[in-house]
Amino acid sequence: MDDVKKLLAEFADHAVDGLPAADVDADVARGRRALRRIRARRRVTGVLCIAAATTAVLAVGNQVKWWGAGHSEVAGGPDEPASAAGAEAGRSPAKTAEPSPGADEGTMSTFSTGVTLIANRAAWKNISCSLAPEGWALKAPAGPNHIQLAPPTMRTADLDPGAGLDIQAIDAARSLQGIRVSESAGKVFHLGTSEGRESGQVLLGDRWLLVQLPTGNKDWNDDLLRRFMASCTVN
Repeated sequence: MDDVKKLLAEFADHAVDGLPAADVDADVARGRRALRRIRARRRVTGVLCIAAATTAVLAVGNQVKWWGAGHSEVAGGPDEPASAAGAEAGRSPAKTAEPSPGADEGTMSTFSTGVTLIANRAAWKNISCSLAPEGWALKAPAGPNHIQLAPPTMRTADLDPGAGLDIQAIDAARSLQGIRVSESAGKVFHLGTSEGRESGQVLLGDRWLLVQLPTGNKDWNDDLLRRFMASCTVN
């Protein structure tokens, strides 16, 4: 056992003697240079990262400013800085569709793009409606039980039969074709075709209100017609 240990020790001494002498100062110098290069690379990398992040923030900020970011500012030209006041003064606000209120509120309706119901301030003798189509004019003389309204594109003097909105108070219901029945606020509305015109009728007290739309109607629809009739009363 002692012989084996001696052989191993001699082998280790020979192996160490074959190695070159260690240069500690050179190793330390090389280590310091490597450390300085690593630190320099980290500083450059950090600067590049900060520059890239700053560029991204500025780009996103400009896009947010251009598109409005949910506010009223818009981007202006070189001599026209963007501001909330300038945006409002330079353009009219975009119209958005709002839910239609009840018939008794007397405010505007957005059921149709062609007809808008507004509060009616006119007195129509035996027939009274709190709503009326905006811009439609009353044809005179108006009878106690029959009213005609001309659309904004037509003069009342040129109103031909069937070209306007006919509103009548009648004693008995008319026979409608293609009838559609619906109930709202305790009233039963009958919609269909009468004399070749889209029409609606509803029982108000002991009399019927009959409303006939213009021939070739394109601006009215069922919801708009029902809302108009719901605002009316017959004396």
